[in-house]
Amino acid sequence: MTLPIVRQALYLEVADRLRGMIHARSLRNGEWIDELRLAGELGISRTPLREALKVLATEGLVRLEPRRGCFVNELSQQDLEDIFPLMAMLEGRCAFEAARKASDAQLAELEALHAALAGHAEAGRIDAYYKTNYLIHEAVQALAGNQWLSDMVGNLRKVLSLSRHRSLSQPGRIHESCAEHLAIFAALKAHDCEGAQALAHTHLMRQLEALRALSHADAGDPAPSDPIVIEEPDHVRTRQSRARARRALA
Repeated sequence: MTLPIVRQALYLEVADRLRGMIHARSLRNGEWIDELRLAGELGISRTPLREALKVLATEGLVRLEPRRGCFVNELSQQDLEDIFPLMAMLEGRCAFEAARKASDAQLAELEALHAALAGHAEAGRIDAYYKTNYLIHEAVQALAGNQWLSDMVGNLRKVLSLSRHRSLSQPGRIHESCAEHLAIFAALKAHDCEGAQALAHTHLMRQLEALRALSHADAGDPAPSDPIVIEEPDHVRTRQSRARARRALA
């Protein structure tokens, strides 16, 4: 028997809208959420709005403070130091699985996203770059085909969306990020599982390094004397060295 289509609960639709507003920075980090004004703008009552805010609170995007209201969350530098190494490990595993499982047809679809990413990087379109970058990370996650892994990565990605965009404001970071993505994609096309994993891990840790540098700059502190040193596995370094040698001989 065919089951009737059930419309998504209103508060879940509101939660989706609020996520988009936070990602677009129309609701900024640390901002107090004026529930009365926001309910009016969305054309809803405060009940579904409050239920939606509870959903976002469980995701770490907002925080509910007794007698003060609801605020868009802010990640401290310590939060970033704690989360990024974990995210790097998980996204590295996504890349490993994607390199092992992805078909040529699926990789061809992913190539179009990387072409768009390169175009945005070249033009310095940070907002468009971030959106395409987000789609690429989600696509690799989907290609990994591991629901348990996907759930963990998805939950952390929502939290990190509060700060990831900021790393692209560091001079030169958008071009470095694009080069890292293209290297990961090359490993995926070669079905090089270990190479893709190592490069994805490095990509995430270099985002942390960029955020760390920006944090020191905002505080007026000198750059840290002990920046993150990311060593590539031997097999990745060897392939890169051979590739450089081939280019030099060409």
